[in-house]
Amino acid sequence: MQKRIIQISFQIIIAIFLFHLSSCKAVSLFQEQSKVTHPQWSKNAVIYEVNIRQYTPEGTFKAFEKHLPELKQLGVDILWLMPINPIGELNRKGTLGSYYSIKNYKAVNPEFGTLDDLKSLVTKIHSLGMHVIIDWVANHTSWDNVWTKTHPDFYTRDSNGNFVSPVADWSDVIDLNYDNKELWTYMIDAMSYWIKECNIDGFRCDVAAMVPTEFWIEARKELSKIKSDIFMLAEASENYLHQAFDMTYNWQLKDLINKVAKGTKKASDIISYYNQEKKDYNDDDYRMVFTSNHDENSWNGTVYERLDGAAETFAVLCGVVKGMPLIYSGQEAGLNKRLRFFDKDTIDWKPSPMRQIYTDLNNLKKYNKALWNGLAGGEMKFLETGNNDVLAFIREKNNNKVLAIFNLSPTNQTINLSSPLIKGDFSILFEDGKKITFSESEKFQLTPWKYLIYFKL
Repeated sequence: MQKRIIQISFQIIIAIFLFHLSSCKAVSLFQEQSKVTHPQWSKNAVIYEVNIRQYTPEGTFKAFEKHLPELKQLGVDILWLMPINPIGELNRKGTLGSYYSIKNYKAVNPEFGTLDDLKSLVTKIHSLGMHVIIDWVANHTSWDNVWTKTHPDFYTRDSNGNFVSPVADWSDVIDLNYDNKELWTYMIDAMSYWIKECNIDGFRCDVAAMVPTEFWIEARKELSKIKSDIFMLAEASENYLHQAFDMTYNWQLKDLINKVAKGTKKASDIISYYNQEKKDYNDDDYRMVFTSNHDENSWNGTVYERLDGAAETFAVLCGVVKGMPLIYSGQEAGLNKRLRFFDKDTIDWKPSPMRQIYTDLNNLKKYNKALWNGLAGGEMKFLETGNNDVLAFIREKNNNKVLAIFNLSPTNQTINLSSPLIKGDFSILFEDGKKITFSESEKFQLTPWKYLIYFKL
């Protein structure tokens, strides 16, 4: 009897082992099938968020189109247009409503212009060698979206059968129910429409983690049949979304930057963060790094409110760390006001040193492979500074090199760097091609929030 129990137990163990082995193979195969291949044109890209409503006094596609040569000169590659669809009127917030309260997925907001105006804009963007993605709100719609009449079964209901908002504060929108697979078909069809009709290059997907990942995987597969090199950005930081998306938000770094600026975190905490990121994300997962965007600016404050005297420093940091830098509309003009979200509030375009800083950073990223995105770029090799307030690292790729040093404090700092990685001749960014030669051991004196960027091409 004991021998039979042992034999049965052994058979169970073998069965469990084979089950787990087959499960691992299945997971591995699933991940391989779901692996995103980034568009070739995104490998050294910088992304720019376009707030059409506030960009010009007119707030139209046509008025914005005139600014494209400036953006080309700035060195940005991907233009992300905030939602271009008509905005709901029922339960609207403010005078103009939220961009993210979608009334019709297959129409253009008449405040911005016509479908032909949008097509003209996309054509002009492409003619300048840039790409364009549009904001997509798949989680919810306005209360008066056309689907509330034609497909009310697409929506989540409460116990009384009423439509419900996905979040209490989002009172101007109602939740879509992805348990209904017919919704998937309609949503993917609507996304496909914009690729076919306007030749856009992809989507920035609002609150992506609130929509089933399986939907995004299916959507990516279907959209790629129309345009093989689409680009997908998730407004989320969850690593599993890289099954369907090229890029996720690096909210972790943004939050850390805010804390360093306030003095509650140190430069050394950024090192710890990136060491953890290497464990949480694959090397080829793009992360979007930023100091501002429409949400940060409107709800949490301008970069000058949140980062005080360190706003410029952290803009430069985002230009050289691992990830794709984002510039929000007006940052190159030193945007120093919270743009109203539900009303007209035109950006004050004025001369600012930030325009040249962003231009120099973007050009360096374009031509220096050390700063390229994902596996195309170099890893961050942190250098020992002996000082928790000073961050120093090297990035290298194919004989391209960037040495970055940041004093992330409001006080003077002195550090000694000793590493064979810093030895050699470098050009100094922001100093018109001026060069410098380092030995293996160098001393640096840094004023408050001082940054130094050296590079080799």
